[in-house]
Amino acid sequence: MSRTIQAVLDSVRARLNEKGIESAFLDARLILAEALELSQIQLVTHNNDEIKDNELHIIEEYTKRRLKGEPMQYILGRCEFMGLELHVDRSTLIPRPDTENVVEAAINIIRERKYKTVLDIGTGSGAIAVSIGKYTDAHVTALDISAAALDVAKGNAENNNVNVRFIKSDLFENITESYDMIVSNPPYIERANIATLDIQVKDYEPVSALDGGEDGLDFYRKIIASSPRFLKKGGCIIFEIGYNQGYALCNLLKKSNFVNISVGKDLAGLDRVVTGYAL
Repeated sequence: MSRTIQAVLDSVRARLNEKGIESAFLDARLILAEALELSQIQLVTHNNDEIKDNELHIIEEYTKRRLKGEPMQYILGRCEFMGLELHVDRSTLIPRPDTENVVEAAINIIRERKYKTVLDIGTGSGAIAVSIGKYTDAHVTALDISAAALDVAKGNAENNNVNVRFIKSDLFENITESYDMIVSNPPYIERANIATLDIQVKDYEPVSALDGGEDGLDFYRKIIASSPRFLKKGGCIIFEIGYNQGYALCNLLKKSNFVNISVGKDLAGLDRVVTGYAL
């Protein structure tokens, strides 16, 4: 049996295809590139090279993990977000392109209003905090209840040369200062819907970072209720939301006397970002 790069690539792709994995072509190339420590271009230019036994073993391990439904980002241990490379593992959610809409909105507001301090609640991998710290002059503080997630986030800040202050905290529990902006991508999946999620999500990503309670709004209520003590006058609160939560979030903010409330959409045209300002 041929053990050339091309032959093994074709074999891995066929196995992933047979399993019904839509990204089989891309995933197969990522698996071989990672295992062989080659670029995508080198996979083509060296496609007739023979693969060594130890490399075949690594390829097989990665392939089996992918066939079981494990996301490629966890297999590779990294993903790209806002042009930055971030480490991810199963203690954190995988940053989504949708969340880039939140970061872009936050960056625009920070620059426009010349905000100096930002609090990121539930930082996970640190994607939001590290990106804001990278692309603005704001001083960023990031919270998470998970020590393992904070370790990942700290590493991502260091690897991208960004200064972020990380604090282990259950929401505002260990916070005393007030901030110009509070930003959060909290758990917002309705509890009953978690079992219906794609296997890559429900079986691999941390449930605690997904479960938003019975109606998906538990963490929004808690954050909004406490935010007046930690948000400066004229400050902004900005959330990522589920596609069907815009109306509910706007109402929650109105009831807490936030003004200039708006809903922003993602690239698919779905509600994704809610912002409001403190009086």
